[in-house]
Amino acid sequence: MDFLLVVVIIILVILATFIYAGFRGAPWVPTKNGDVERFLRLAELKPGAVVYDLGCGDGRIVRVAAQAGAAATGFELSLLPYCMAKLRLMSTAGQVRFNDFWHADLRDADVVYFFLMPGIYSKLKTKLENELKPGAKVIAYVWPVEGWEPAITDHVSGSPDLHVYVRP
Repeated sequence: MDFLLVVVIIILVILATFIYAGFRGAPWVPTKNGDVERFLRLAELKPGAVVYDLGCGDGRIVRVAAQAGAAATGFELSLLPYCMAKLRLMSTAGQVRFNDFWHADLRDADVVYFFLMPGIYSKLKTKLENELKPGAKVIAYVWPVEGWEPAITDHVSGSPDLHVYVRP
């Protein structure tokens, strides 16, 4: 096979995964590095806490949660960010799955984090209401979850809001 054809096929596969991920939840736009520490503060992770990052991108939230002692797992559908996350998580106990979070069982979650498009929030809200145990935290980056009252909305000048919800 011609080298150029192989390169084109690889690029098309990577682009296809970006498009598919955007359709299923959000295009890859990473959480700002400065906001990762805000997540960690708001999550109040205890050692052994179970953390899921829905659409984890390059794994920065998963990494910091794992470094804090959590059992952290990210779900990612875009091939390039998934590979970046695998590399980022090599030195931690965090893991990333090349998997659609819609099919994941979140019942054991203590914290669920996401930076997704608000157009899917209605469906995601139903999933979280059906699966999360009482007391589980949901942390939404940028957009609030319509119909839920946040326990905390963390405002920092020049950064998107973080909305923290606690499952009743």
